[in-house]
Amino acid sequence: MSIGHLEESPSRIEPARIDTLSGDLPDLLAEVAAKAEGLGRSLHPRTAANLADLVRLMNTYYSNLIEGHNTRPRDIERALAGARDEGQRDLQQEAVAHYRLQEHIDRQAAEGTLPDPADPDFIRNLHREFYADASAETLTIRHGDRSFLMIPGQWRATPDQDVQVGNHLPPASDRMPDFMDYFHLRFAFEPASGRVLQGVGSGKAKRILAMATAHHRFNWIHPFPDGNGRVSRLMSHAMAHKAGIGAHGLWSISRGLARGLQSALEGRNEYKRHMAWADEVRQGDRDGRGHLSLKGLEIFATWFLRVCLDQLAYMSDLFQLDALSQRLIRYVALSPTLPTEATRLLQEALIRGEFERGEAERITQLPERSARRVLKQLTDEGLLASETPKGPVSLRFPSDTLEILFPRLYA
Repeated sequence: MSIGHLEESPSRIEPARIDTLSGDLPDLLAEVAAKAEGLGRSLHPRTAANLADLVRLMNTYYSNLIEGHNTRPRDIERALAGARDEGQRDLQQEAVAHYRLQEHIDRQAAEGTLPDPADPDFIRNLHREFYADASAETLTIRHGDRSFLMIPGQWRATPDQDVQVGNHLPPASDRMPDFMDYFHLRFAFEPASGRVLQGVGSGKAKRILAMATAHHRFNWIHPFPDGNGRVSRLMSHAMAHKAGIGAHGLWSISRGLARGLQSALEGRNEYKRHMAWADEVRQGDRDGRGHLSLKGLEIFATWFLRVCLDQLAYMSDLFQLDALSQRLIRYVALSPTLPTEATRLLQEALIRGEFERGEAERITQLPERSARRVLKQLTDEGLLASETPKGPVSLRFPSDTLEILFPRLYA
């Protein structure tokens, strides 16, 4: 067997998982699990579902930001409603694709039909669906004086699709099927019986930790010509659900990866820096037994879990029932058009999840005509909405309310 073939063995991603916990990892795993368990517990399921819509919008914004695309929440919202700006068409299409895919993952998780996130078929489908409506310009990949048209859902396959990511040289394109099959063996959340490597298993802590290390090893393989970062964040979102920390879609990892743990610009560089450390090869006999550095993977996993915990804590505070109720009061108080009675309708929807339109008079304690007028103001501003024209209304969170209702949610 040639040296070149040995270097391209899929086992080059080892260590793929961390089997012996040390440092802060045990405490972090327990804290992440506990925080996810409590997130949104006090909210009505209907209110929580509408907040999950907001989280998808936020996650799309931050996923775009990681790629260097600063698409405003309002523009993403408009794109979801079908509007397109000619100069931003491709970016808006990517935002819509990301939002719809995360929505689909959340729905599958709620229904108990979410596939194994490490399955190559699931991963290829994420890529295929993300780029399903992409323009030819978006699908054209350029490397120096070379260019080719990327086919959504297909691994890198030919030498002209070999890439370099910073200082890292991912495996050769023709080895992608073998590497991704090995990735599945090591990170399968639902491993098939009879496999030599049995995947992650069913333990909650193991699944949470596998979510962290799989995120890096997927990007290290870099299986697609483009879109690996986006796919890896969607895969991690699905793994969070499978690990039991998805919290009904009320948080996601993209905001944390984009912002880091430090302030401002320093935090924005953390993701790339920690990914690069985990790219390092083994540093001597005390650095594990695989091709890559165990210490580097432990540093990345520890940082990744701290980011998860930071995001879970932030969302828990933001979505705490009493705090959200107070911000609704403040929003109405600062509004130049909404009367004080509007607060009663908003809080009713917050606590009960939804209410019939005919209840507005009782809730506001206003005459019928006045109560209907206040209800109409709230529906016109998008704070209350229903699935049908005359159906019960529930609380919504349009982008122009976010500065007051959810401070510091966006960069």
